Amino acid sequence: MDNEELTLFRDMAHRALEAEISPYIEQWEAQHSVPRELWHTLGQAGLLCPDMPEEYGAAGTTPEVTFAVIEEMSRLSFGGIASGYSIHSNIVAPYIEHFGTEEQKSQWLPKMVTGEALGALAMTEPSAGSDVQSIRTKAVKDGDEWILNGSKIFITNGMLADIVIVAAITDPGKGAKGTSLFIVDATLPGFARGKKIEKMGQHTSDTAELFFQDVRLPASSLLGELNKGFVIMMTELPRERLGIAAQAIAAAEGALDITVDYVLERKAFGQTIASFQNTRFTLAEVKTEIAINRAFYEKCADAYTEQRLTAEDAAMLKYASTEMQCKTVDQCLQLFGGYGYTTEYPISRFYTDARIQRIYGGTSEIMRELVARSILGR
Repeated sequence: MDNEELTLFRDMAHRALEAEISPYIEQWEAQHSVPRELWHTLGQAGLLCPDMPEEYGAAGTTPEVTFAVIEEMSRLSFGGIASGYSIHSNIVAPYIEHFGTEEQKSQWLPKMVTGEALGALAMTEPSAGSDVQSIRTKAVKDGDEWILNGSKIFITNGMLADIVIVAAITDPGKGAKGTSLFIVDATLPGFARGKKIEKMGQHTSDTAELFFQDVRLPASSLLGELNKGFVIMMTELPRERLGIAAQAIAAAEGALDITVDYVLERKAFGQTIASFQNTRFTLAEVKTEIAINRAFYEKCADAYTEQRLTAEDAAMLKYASTEMQCKTVDQCLQLFGGYGYTTEYPISRFYTDARIQRIYGGTSEIMRELVARSILGR
């Protein structure tokens, strides 16, 4: 897709999101949830999983179109919805496309494109966050079936998901080399959801704890090769981190836009806030930080499209962009004064939605460690 086509799609997506989400976002934020019908609406608008193959009902675009939707959601301060969208379209669907059987693709991808099936990824456990090698959920072979037992926590889309990709130990004692992935139909007996986890931000992304008690899975539920789950996760992490960076940079841009509007109108001591040197220097710093990160992001996005994005570059991008997001949004909120601390102004949502970005998808500390290993070789 060339730049002109991408711009046209981005504009279309922006208009659709403003029409379908903007009138209701305050209500959904207050109730800490979105209606299940939203995903059907996004599917009808052609916004779900756009880079999946046309044979499954998608548009067959390049991944940059999916990133563009994530950006527009984030720019409009729909951070929670952007996270749920990213899990569904930018993570779960590519997992199935890249590693699923034709049966799995035909069963799930068309439903994910229309919004009939909402996806979730279940890796994190109460005792295993960034350290995915320490998971305890197990799948034991029983004839032609697998019996799944365990629990997962902090699962985005967990309350509404129809399909969950679950990481489980299939060869105990081998750690990462004994981990496999399974596609779990949420209607299966033994699958249960805990109460919705309340968070300080991203209120429109439902987050849940999931439980698996003797869930019987057919052999066809295995995603990819047996005991290759960790390899699959590592293979897909660069795309996940690229999506998080898209959220970070676009959200920072959106925060800057509304801050500029505010300081040009708000007056103090007989002049607009924009007239003060502190305001002008702060905005200059914020714009510069965003521009630097966007340049690196676009370089990494191009590399991903050409299948040459390295894990090290993805880690650097995720670390730099999310740290920048939290810093610059905080600077923008400061210019709103006391109004910035109220929910009346979207800048407060930009602020609270940003904080999780330095945690999920690999914490900033883990990103620094990965980059250090790439430098030192250990």
